[in-house]
Amino acid sequence: MDLFDKIKWILGILIVFTLVITTNLVDKSNFSQMSEAVESIYEDRLVVKDLILKISEDIHQKEIAAIKADSSFYSKMNEQINKEIDGHLISYAQTKLTVKEAQFLNDFQKNLADLKVIEKNFIQSNYVKDGSLLNQFQVVKRDLKNLAEIQLREGSRQFEKSRRAMDTVDLFTQIEIYIMIFLAIVIQIVIIYSPKKER
Repeated sequence: MDLFDKIKWILGILIVFTLVITTNLVDKSNFSQMSEAVESIYEDRLVVKDLILKISEDIHQKEIAAIKADSSFYSKMNEQINKEIDGHLISYAQTKLTVKEAQFLNDFQKNLADLKVIEKNFIQSNYVKDGSLLNQFQVVKRDLKNLAEIQLREGSRQFEKSRRAMDTVDLFTQIEIYIMIFLAIVIQIVIIYSPKKER
């Protein structure tokens, strides 16, 4: 094997090696994006959706107690439920929030604080029904609904992000296959072709 043949082999192998490394780096980047999107869907959307559901259940219990003017609930369970809600809100705040979601969460927390003040007034009035308490429950539930809707939108956005990354991986895989076939043909031609030497 003369020097020219060795150079042809080395160039062919370097081209294939470069192609494989390049596509692997692109694939790694796309898989990282998919992994991040899937983690975000779970940690920042599904877990939060569960927290919103738990908070909604707690708010519902408080609303039923207010409608019934249930002094037993307010003396025994209200503080415990408030602590549960506060714990859920701490967990929620530790997730990755969008700007709009942070705004809605802040609104919810303010309205929840207002609800607690109105509840204290309700208890101090010896459970005399006042429309402001029931109205405040509606405001708080509206905030929870807004937060729940954001989870669906953001989950969908993250899913689309992972789908696009997967489509890119598929495209690069197809391109890689075609380039490999082309290079295999070129390398075969280069290896098999031997120029005729003049005598």
